[in-house]
Amino acid sequence: MTREEEARKLLTGRVEFLLSAPQLKFLPDPIAPEVAFAGRSNVGKSSLLNALTGRKKLARASVTPGRTQELNFFEVGDPLALRLVDMPGYGFAKAPVNVVKKWRNLVESYLKGRAALQRCFLLIDSRRGIMDVDRDMMKMMDGAAITYQIVLTKTDKVKAKDKVKIEEAVAAEAKKHPAAFPELIVTSAEKGYGMEELRTAVLDAIRA
Repeated sequence: MTREEEARKLLTGRVEFLLSAPQLKFLPDPIAPEVAFAGRSNVGKSSLLNALTGRKKLARASVTPGRTQELNFFEVGDPLALRLVDMPGYGFAKAPVNVVKKWRNLVESYLKGRAALQRCFLLIDSRRGIMDVDRDMMKMMDGAAITYQIVLTKTDKVKAKDKVKIEEAVAAEAKKHPAAFPELIVTSAEKGYGMEELRTAVLDAIRA
């Protein structure tokens, strides 16, 4: 069995919601490696997680950007092989200051203190490229010394010539960050592009 086949079999097999943790004290025992997914609100994280696992409703998109302020854990494999962690979206414009502060404390504490966390995948909307809120997140992960890889989302919504420019610009910026992988993963949840590459990267992350 190839790595690609193994990754597909694992990530489209048993995947079940475990719990939501609004605070660190609610985190599950770290009995399996964890791979987290981060991104700005409306970046397409829920759609990507659904496509990654071959589901339609594993992760549900919130109608209101910034509503999900918890770490959502999903168990993968039978027996348990890893956990996917859906991190709360960031960059929501209308959120109160105390909500943003709570989000930052939760995310930063999780990134710095979670030994089970093997890698983070940072989702960037290909229609917009890296924004200031994304740079803040990258700096946070650099500071926490968590290796992360950028995943471009919604690439089916971008013209081919623009897509190349965005990829080059994002890759160039990623190289400036010590904890970032230089290679991007280019995806479209709607069309299924890049899912095989992303699944393989998840598998590689828990075996690194």
